[in-house]
Amino acid sequence: MIPDISTLWIVFFLLLCTWLLNTLIFQPILTVIDARAAAVKDARDLADTASTRAAEATSRYDTEVAAARADVYGQIDATRKAALDRRAAMLTETRALVERETKEATAAVARDTAAAREALDREAHEMSRAIVTRVLGRAS
Repeated sequence: MIPDISTLWIVFFLLLCTWLLNTLIFQPILTVIDARAAAVKDARDLADTASTRAAEATSRYDTEVAAARADVYGQIDATRKAALDRRAAMLTETRALVERETKEATAAVARDTAAAREALDREAHEMSRAIVTRVLGRAS
């Protein structure tokens, strides 16, 4: 049995349609789908890389901020300690100065008191002589 020529034409047109559909529709669609899949994969890889870099940068930033904070707190403590040391030195100097001036003032008051007593004693002695001379009319 020999196939009819119309059957051959049908098979030919069926193969031609299959080839045309494959070439003009299915291959471009599959190419676009593959390109989109590759673009999505590349975007995911890029996002993963960016996320990793961001995490590393955040970690570095946190480390640097902690180190800077520790440095600043150290400087603050050093400045405070220096200020307290200066204050203690000033207090020591001031106390020594006050004590020295108090001793000098006490000594000056004691000298002035002794001088005043001597002067009062001399004046009292001279006044007593003057009184005796006037009252008794003679020199003592």
